[in-house]
Amino acid sequence: MQAEIITIGDEILIGQVVDTNSAFLGKEFNKIGISIYQITSIQDDKAHILKALKEAEENADFIIVTGGLGPTKDDITKHTICEYFNDTLVENKAVLSHVENLFKTYIKRPMSDINKQQALVPSMADVLMNEYGTAPGMWLEKNGKVFVSLPGVPYEMKSLISTKVIPKLRAKFKFPFIRHKTLLTNGLGESALAERIEQWEDNLPEFIKLAYLPRLGRVRLRLSGKAMDKEVVDAEIEKQVELVLPQIQDIFVGFEDDKSIEAILGAQLTELGKTLSIAESCTGGRIAQAFTANAGASKYFKGSIVSYATESKVNILNVAKADISSHSVVSKEVVESMAKNVRTLFNSDYGLSTTGNAGPSKGESDAEVGTVWIAIAAKNNVYSEVFNFSNHREKIIMKATNKAFEMLQKEIKKK
Repeated sequence: MQAEIITIGDEILIGQVVDTNSAFLGKEFNKIGISIYQITSIQDDKAHILKALKEAEENADFIIVTGGLGPTKDDITKHTICEYFNDTLVENKAVLSHVENLFKTYIKRPMSDINKQQALVPSMADVLMNEYGTAPGMWLEKNGKVFVSLPGVPYEMKSLISTKVIPKLRAKFKFPFIRHKTLLTNGLGESALAERIEQWEDNLPEFIKLAYLPRLGRVRLRLSGKAMDKEVVDAEIEKQVELVLPQIQDIFVGFEDDKSIEAILGAQLTELGKTLSIAESCTGGRIAQAFTANAGASKYFKGSIVSYATESKVNILNVAKADISSHSVVSKEVVESMAKNVRTLFNSDYGLSTTGNAGPSKGESDAEVGTVWIAIAAKNNVYSEVFNFSNHREKIIMKATNKAFEMLQKEIKKK
């Protein structure tokens, strides 16, 4: 089965709201074997909605629409769907009772006539009761195709998908099994990685697909299998993983399973009973933020210092003034001192540090824009590397952050 997602709202098109609904829907439908043919974002405009519905019906078996179901005049989805189905709106007593109860229990003010209109639904629609809002979901069928219209509020939409839409789809259709397994790699670019595993990729069976998902120094390899027999897919995915792992062992970080590289590193540190502290200059706290965004980071993350200014490197991290004078703040001597001293300051097993020039000007150092030193300090050793990450500030920071993860991964693997 192929699906098309249509999101309605001018706020999406002008960038005021990010369309997270489509990402959620794509992931949830993929879990049950529905392939997404297309995602379309359109205006709150009748002609545009009608056109999108017609095209979607030609493209897909299942069309899901989010947005435009509010009580105000600019929310026209329900009326336009009625026109598309040559239907009329009727009052649904169960929806009206639900809306009245929401106002009585939570809103604590009289319900206006405009809110009562939320109980109007197309006469041929199966109503999907919205537990968390006033706008119900609607399920309609035409020419063997299924159309579902849901409110655009994310938590309302997500609840309707999990409790109403997916169970109804499962009851009505039989879906193939789809499985993805994603391998995380760090330190080798997409093209070089593709060359390395070309022969393995060329011999993948037809029902197994490989996708390269690159991001500034890291590449995810996503294996996707699709077939009616779950056991066949599972067995083949595992077989292909066993075949490719020896070819990428030096750059392999772990399996994604919806986890980021930094979350995997955190889990490895926790398993080893090791701790980490960080001193950042040019990355401005980006590395620390990535680690602490994960629940449970307090088990392994001791703390961080964003020593952006030279005086903070001296006054807080005890970097010798002589090293800065002789070698500049962007140097091997300074970055290694930062790593060793932050490790001591927080009494952690590892100290990680960055110093560099992210631009756009050279600042306090003569180092070229893009120059970044990264160091890792352990109990009995410290080592560092220097890199040049081009001349775009955000790109430099992201590449430095990813390279720091790679270096830390290599240090952890020594244990």
